[in-house]
Amino acid sequence: MDTRHLQLTTARGDVVSALATTPDTADAAYVFAHGAGAGMEHRFMQAVAEGLAARRVACLRYQFPSMQAGKRRVDSPAVAHDTVRAAVGLAQQLWAAMPLFAGGKSFGGRMTSQAQAIAPLPGVRGLAFLGFPLHPAGKPSVARAEHLADVDIPMLFVRGTRDALAEAAPFDEASAPLARRATRVDIAEADHGFSVLRRSGRTDDEALDEALDALVVWTQAWHIHPAG
Repeated sequence: MDTRHLQLTTARGDVVSALATTPDTADAAYVFAHGAGAGMEHRFMQAVAEGLAARRVACLRYQFPSMQAGKRRVDSPAVAHDTVRAAVGLAQQLWAAMPLFAGGKSFGGRMTSQAQAIAPLPGVRGLAFLGFPLHPAGKPSVARAEHLADVDIPMLFVRGTRDALAEAAPFDEASAPLARRATRVDIAEADHGFSVLRRSGRTDDEALDEALDALVVWTQAWHIHPAG
């Protein structure tokens, strides 16, 4: 396994850092955007990248411009979408021969799906989300999922059953119109960050392993039998 520090430049001219983790043998690649509160070097992001590499999936993590600048606010959707596109372009250069997937943690996943809904991300076969932020905590809604109707490639939603930002009922409502394009995997007792309660008898590492196993199995299905 090798991790390289890189930079990417967006269409707007923003320059941000990226980390490319490549296993000795890789079957696919995943472009992984961070959430609103923590950047690409957060322990969760690192654990995902290293866990995927151990499962033969290369991973590109990257910063959004506001996170790069150390600002507390998130970027506007337009800026975030441009950054997603630049990251996908970099991943295509790094791993041109590999099936390519994209997605992210929370905010990063939603920005990736919005970008895909506006215009297809070149070369991306499917989107995988680790904790999709369907609604604010305590305010169930499906409004944030409306754009998913315009995503015409397969989607995987890996969701903790205690995720306060993705309660089961609104999630069912949001995913129903997506039909076979959407696959949902529930991780028992996990919250939005895939942490579990001690009384569950499980560990955070076990919950994340289950999530990553699900992601890799899903990518295998779609790069062996591509959609369309």
